[in-house]
Amino acid sequence: MKIGIDIDDTTFFTVKSMLKYGNIFEEEISGKPIDRDNFGLIKNRYYLSALYGWDNETKFKFFDKYYKNVLEECVMLPDANTVIQKLREEGDTIHFITARLMNIAGCDTESITRNSLKQYNIPYDSLNLHIFDKLSFFKEYKIDICIEDSYETCRQMTDNGIKSILMTTKMNCDVDNQEISRVNNWNEIYEEIEKFKNKTI
Repeated sequence: MKIGIDIDDTTFFTVKSMLKYGNIFEEEISGKPIDRDNFGLIKNRYYLSALYGWDNETKFKFFDKYYKNVLEECVMLPDANTVIQKLREEGDTIHFITARLMNIAGCDTESITRNSLKQYNIPYDSLNLHIFDKLSFFKEYKIDICIEDSYETCRQMTDNGIKSILMTTKMNCDVDNQEISRVNNWNEIYEEIEKFKNKTI
């Protein structure tokens, strides 16, 4: 099967490093120490604007200064590499599909992402960056399964007949939807994929 996997907060912990540098940048521009540790209260995927009150101009100034640091400091979610290795050994193809930005000054997003995947021995067949219309991508390349932390993306996939698996995060933990498989770790992702394969045999 073709498995489409999100990267940020699905394969790698991104929000932790994003908030670390968000706090640094907010203190730089406001002159006041800040610690936005209440991320769990924000039910908004655009959490930088929601937490700090930044407009788009300020947000991209932050990205220009710190996006490289954010991406380089992301660490892998437990067992992501071993589960993905197992899936690939079983004949599945792995396609990373992410909205990671490609137009940030001084930040080679593709190189950083490939280095992270290599560092953690995560195999893959394709890396697709700066993809904001994931549904169109999944349809065009006939991806069978979507693994995501965005409820909105999973909802969209499910509504269009594509199997979706939602990785639980603070942002989506209160969403209750029986049509979408919810998981808490990569071993549960493997179990859900196996269930889906058995149903389609």
